[in-house]
Amino acid sequence: MNITIENIILIGSVLLLISIIAGKTSYRFGIPTLLLFLTIGMLAGSDGIGGIYFDNPQIAQFIGVVSLNFILFSGGLDTSWQSVKPVLKEGIALSTLGVLLTAIGLGYFVYLITDFSLYESLLLGAIVSSTDAAAVFSILRGRNLALKKNLRPTLELESGSNDPMAYVLTIAFLSLVQEPEQSIFSIIPLLFLQMSIGGVAGFLFGKLSKIVINKIKLDYEGLYPVLTIALMFITFSATDAIGGNGFLAIYICSVYLGNQNLIHKKTIMRMFDGLAWLMQIVLFLTLGLLVFPSQIIPFIGVGLLISIFLILVARPLAVFIALIPFKMRLKRRFYISWVGLRGAVPIVFATYPLLAGIDKSHAIFNIVFFVSISSVLVQGTTLSIVAKWLNVGLPEKAKPLSPTDQLMVEHPKTLMKEIVVEENSTAIGLKIVDLKFPKNAIIAMIEREGNYLTPNGSTELMARDKLVVLTDKKDVLNEVYTSLRMDKS
Repeated sequence: MNITIENIILIGSVLLLISIIAGKTSYRFGIPTLLLFLTIGMLAGSDGIGGIYFDNPQIAQFIGVVSLNFILFSGGLDTSWQSVKPVLKEGIALSTLGVLLTAIGLGYFVYLITDFSLYESLLLGAIVSSTDAAAVFSILRGRNLALKKNLRPTLELESGSNDPMAYVLTIAFLSLVQEPEQSIFSIIPLLFLQMSIGGVAGFLFGKLSKIVINKIKLDYEGLYPVLTIALMFITFSATDAIGGNGFLAIYICSVYLGNQNLIHKKTIMRMFDGLAWLMQIVLFLTLGLLVFPSQIIPFIGVGLLISIFLILVARPLAVFIALIPFKMRLKRRFYISWVGLRGAVPIVFATYPLLAGIDKSHAIFNIVFFVSISSVLVQGTTLSIVAKWLNVGLPEKAKPLSPTDQLMVEHPKTLMKEIVVEENSTAIGLKIVDLKFPKNAIIAMIEREGNYLTPNGSTELMARDKLVVLTDKKDVLNEVYTSLRMDKS
C-alpha cells in the first residue's frame, strides 16, 4: 500500500472506530478499555496483523505531550474544589513525597537485580513512579465506582497532580545518567524551581484565562472551547519556557477554571470531556504502534519481578510513609496503595531516554511498557473487587455526582419567582457570569422594556429588568437576592 495522506486518515479512522466499538464490548467483561486500545495498537503494528511500521519516538512523544495536556486539563475541569479541599494535604503528600519514595525504592530494587547503574535504575524508577491520570480517571469514572469518605477525590487529586513530579524526576535522573559526575543533590534546585514556578504560573494563568473567557465577546458559542484550548497550550508552553513544570501548571489552571463561573461552561466541559477520551485512545494506539512485542519478550522475567515489587512493596510503602502524619483507616491506606495504576504516562516518559540515546534506553522502554500493561491488567481489573474486600465501596445510589454531572444534569425546577432588578442594585451592568448566582437556580427569561430575552452568561443586567428565576429549593431564593445585591422584598 502506498502511504498517502488519504491512507493515513483511513487507517487512523478505522483504528479509532475499532477502539470505540471494542471498548464498549470490553466494559462488559471488566477489561480496562485503555489496555484494549494498547492491544489494538500492537496488533496493528509491524509485529501484528496490521503490519504498520512505526518507530519514531519523537512523534510518539509529541502526541503523548499533547494528549496529556487534554487529559490533565479535562480532569482538572472536573475536579470540585469543595471535595478536594479536605484532602488537599494528603493529595500533595502522595503526589510529591509518595512519588519520590516510589522512585527511590523501586530504583534501588532494579539496581540490585539488574546490571543497570544506580542512576539508570533510579531513572527507571522515576519513569514509573506516578499513577496515571488517564487510567485512574477513565476507570474510576467509566465504571462509576463509588467510594467511602474522601477516597475518590484523594485518588483523583493524586493521579492528576503527581505526573509533574514524575516528569521532573525523570528529567533530573536522565541528566545524571548523561553526566554521572554530577552530585545527586544537584537535582534539588531543579525540583524546587520546576514545581514552584509551575504552581504559581498555573494559578496566575487560571485567573488570566477566566478574565479572557468572560470578557472577550465571540460571535459563536463553538469558539469558546477553541479559545480555552489555546489558553491551555499557552499555559503549558509559557510555563515550560520560564523553567516551570507545564503539566502542573495546566492542571492547577484547569482546577481553578472548573470551579469558576464561565461563559458557555457547559459547552467547554462537554468539548473537553470528548477530547480527553479521543486523546486517550490516540495516545494508547500510538504507544501500541511504537512498541515491538517481539522485543519485550527478553524482558518479561525482569519486568515481572519489577511489577510485583512495585505493586506489592514499593507503592504500598511509599503510600504508608507519605500518609503517616494523617489520620486514616488502614483499609483506606491499603486501597490507595492498590490504585497505583501505571498507564500511558510512564510509556511517554520512557521515550525521553530513547531520544537522549543512552545505552539502556531500549531496555528501559520495554520494561516500562511491560510494567504499565501488567499494572493496568492486574490493578485495573480488580478495583471494584478490592473495594468490596476492604469495605471501602458505596452502593451505586450513594455515588456523588461529579462536577461535570452536576453541571450537565437537568434537575426539575419546581419553583418560579419573578425578581425585578432595583435601581440601586450593584449588579446593574454586570454579566450574569460575573454574579455569584447559585448553581441550582437558573434565569430562564428576562423581560426588558416589554421585550423577552433568553439570557446567557454574557447577558448584562439592566435596571428594572424582570428576571424569571427557576429553582428546586425555596431557600435558594435568598442566595439569588444576595447575588443581585438586593434586599429581599
